[in-house]
Amino acid sequence: MLADPGDRLEYGISIDWVGQLIEAVSGQSLRDYLRARLFDPLGMDDTDFIQTDAQRRRRATVHQKLPDGAIVAIEHEVAQTPEFFMGGGGLCGAPLDYAAFIQMMLSGGRAKSGETVLEPETVALMARNSIGALPAGVLKSAMPPLSHDADFFPGLRQGWGLSFLLNLEPAPEGRNAGSMSSAGLANTYFWIDPLARVGGLIMTQVLPFAAPAVLKAYRAVERAIYDELAGARAA
Repeated sequence: MLADPGDRLEYGISIDWVGQLIEAVSGQSLRDYLRARLFDPLGMDDTDFIQTDAQRRRRATVHQKLPDGAIVAIEHEVAQTPEFFMGGGGLCGAPLDYAAFIQMMLSGGRAKSGETVLEPETVALMARNSIGALPAGVLKSAMPPLSHDADFFPGLRQGWGLSFLLNLEPAPEGRNAGSMSSAGLANTYFWIDPLARVGGLIMTQVLPFAAPAVLKAYRAVERAIYDELAGARAA
């Protein structure tokens, strides 16, 4: 054990265990369950644990930034014959697919078709801080080639819900307290702001995680969106 329960938040594999529980309760593989309950209703046709040959041909190449600053293409693929489907990783998808997920969360769990994907109470629960006064949001790298240390909102209180990093205070770039966010290893990031009813994502394919240049671009995208919203309200 790294700490006694309730003493510290640690990034770990809890969501992988949730995936195993879903399989046990539903009697389906996690892949089939997500396809039926989430991907098909949202039209996320390019999102799956296992890619078709056509999808693999369209997949963006992952790049690695070397210590000398050079950026080189690398082979990087989640196992296509996994021992089990992970609740916390392993999916490959496309930006428009994930935008559909963000829109569903902003719509209180409804797809564009009006179909209920998540109950509104579930969406609210996902946005609730689940760790009390414990600090969140600061990640120390255990593998520097794969990730820098990360602190996305230095000096601001951050919490953790069942699925997301939570902003407990407004962020300088514009997102409100109560916003949800998370990220993927290859510098892919998204946020969902229920109060402003806006979300966004930026998807690069470069390592290591928390690259300063990508985070700068991510913040610039967020700032531009909220500036546009402010301008529209003023007009």
